[in-house]
Amino acid sequence: MKNLIIANWKMNPVNLKEAEDIFSAIKKGIKKSTSEVVVCPPYIYLPLLKGLTLGTQNVFYEGKGAFTGEVSPAMLKDLGVDYVIIGHSERRKYFGETDEIVNKKIKAVLAVGLKIIFCIGETAEERDAGKKNEVLERQIKLGLAGVEDLRNINIAYEPVWAIGTGNNCGVNEAQQAFEFIRKFIKPETRILYGGSVKPENSGAYIKEAGANGLLAGGASLKPEEFSQIVKSAE
Repeated sequence: MKNLIIANWKMNPVNLKEAEDIFSAIKKGIKKSTSEVVVCPPYIYLPLLKGLTLGTQNVFYEGKGAFTGEVSPAMLKDLGVDYVIIGHSERRKYFGETDEIVNKKIKAVLAVGLKIIFCIGETAEERDAGKKNEVLERQIKLGLAGVEDLRNINIAYEPVWAIGTGNNCGVNEAQQAFEFIRKFIKPETRILYGGSVKPENSGAYIKEAGANGLLAGGASLKPEEFSQIVKSAE
C-alpha cells in the first residue's frame, strides 16, 4: 500500500493569496513522490485549489437542514473532496466532540463514499496515569461502532501531548501504540502518525516504527519542510 501523507493546515493561512502560494509550492515540491499526498485547507479555499488530492478538517453528520454554520458530507463530495479528518483532538477539546459524535460523522461520511482520517490519541494526564491503551481502545471501539467495512478508514495516532508542542512521541513508543491499535482493525488499514511531525523525525515513524503515513500540522504550512517530510517516507 502507498504511504499516506496528510497536510492539516488547521485555521491557516489568513488569505487566499498565501493559500495559493503554499499549495503551489507543495505541488512543485512533491511532484515525483510515490506517496499519496492530501492537503486539508480551511473550507473556504477548497474550490480554489486544484492539482492535488483534497481533504477537509471537519464535517457534520446530517445531510442537510437547519444546522447553521455546518457542512455536510454530500457538499464535500460535490466539491471533489476525497478525505475528511474526523475526531481530531482539537475538535474534541474545543468543540466538545464525543466518541459518539465522532461515530455519527464517520458513518455519515462513509455513506457518501468519502475516505476518513480517524484521529485518536491520549492526553498527557492519561498517559501519565497509565491509561493510554484504555483510551485508545475506547476511542477505536466507540468511534467505529457499527462500522464493518473499514476500506475507507485510515487511523491517525496523534498523542495529544505531542500536537503542536515540539515534544514528539518517541519511535519505540509510537511503534508500541501502532501494534496495540492493530489489534482492533484490519491488516490493510493504514495507521498514520501525527504530533510535531518534522523532516528530522518523519522518516523514522515509517521506516522504524511501522507507520503507513503521517499527519502533519504546522510543518504542512512550510512547503519546503512538508516536501522533505513527504520524501522521507519513500
